[in-house]
Amino acid sequence: MTEIIAKGTWVEISNIVLKAGERAPQVPVDTQHVPLELRARGFLTGPTVAGQQVEIETVAGRRLAGILVKVNPAYTHGFGPPVPQLTGIGNEVRAILRERGDYK
Repeated sequence: MTEIIAKGTWVEISNIVLKAGERAPQVPVDTQHVPLELRARGFLTGPTVAGQQVEIETVAGRRLAGILVKVNPAYTHGFGPPVPQLTGIGNEVRAILRERGDYK
């Protein structure tokens, strides 16, 4: 049985903007051989099932159409490991501001 995904659900869509071979001639050869794909996240504007063409409304209010690829997609990016040279900066800045009387 196919699960119905409710209107207003947070989803990710995919849409092919340019097919392979339609890319600009100045892009690298390996890039010319793959399509230019749009991935966007937003809220479904109507109920649907996975894999269907849908419309979403992004947080910025844009309406986009594409194939539903993920329901409730997680954020998987990170900012990498801490940079040792930067870890003490907050304390240093507060100390400087205290000396100037701009921080309590």
